[in-house]
Parts: sequence; C-alpha cells; structure tokens
Amino acid sequence: MGCLGNVLWMIFGGLESALGWFLYGCLWSITIIGIPIGQQCFKFARLSLCPFGKEVEYGGGGLSLIANVIWMIVTGIPMAVAQFFAGCILCMTIIGIPFGLQEFKLAKLAIMPFGSKVHN
Repeated sequence: MGCLGNVLWMIFGGLESALGWFLYGCLWSITIIGIPIGQQCFKFARLSLCPFGKEVEYGGGGLSLIANVIWMIVTGIPMAVAQFFAGCILCMTIIGIPFGLQEFKLAKLAIMPFGSKVHN
C-alpha cells in the first residue's frame, strides 16, 4: 500500500502540497531568524511528498517546547486546523480513509514539529 498510496497521494494533491511547503520554507529562510522555521517547512515538504510508510517520532527538550509554542502561535494552529478538516473530508468515503489518516499525521506534526523526527 505504501508505494501505491504515495503515487495516488502525489497525483491527487501531495505534489502541490509539497511544492507549497517548499516555497514557504524558502520564504521563511530569507531571514536568519526564520531559518529554523524554514527547516520545519522543508520537513513538511518531504513528508507531504510521500507520507505513506513513514513514522513520526516526537521528542525534544525544553528548547523544543519553546520553539513549538512560538511555532503554534505563528504557523502551527492554522495549518493543523486546515489539515484536520481536510482529513475529516477525506475520511467521509471509504477510499479516502487512508489519505485522511495521513492528513491527521501531518496535522499532529503541524502542532509539534520541533524535536520530532521522520523515519522510514
């Protein structure tokens, strides 16, 4: 399911999502202060390209907590809400449930990207 799911995901919106995250990462990386946020956008772009078969490990320390709070205020909450609603819409059909679950994975990562690692 991983390979087929990733191909279908790229055709039906994953490629556009990854491109959008890549552009946001480039815009955030223009300033020195925005580089860590840009790196998180690049992490989202890689995961948005092929989310099937990848696991997210959450962790980090105090610095990650502070960065996640700032991230949530600036970018995380609107992004997580949008991905949550997209996941709910996708889960309305049986065929869309696997794609909706991937949207929920991205929504959770949108809340806490700092300190998390994406594993194959």
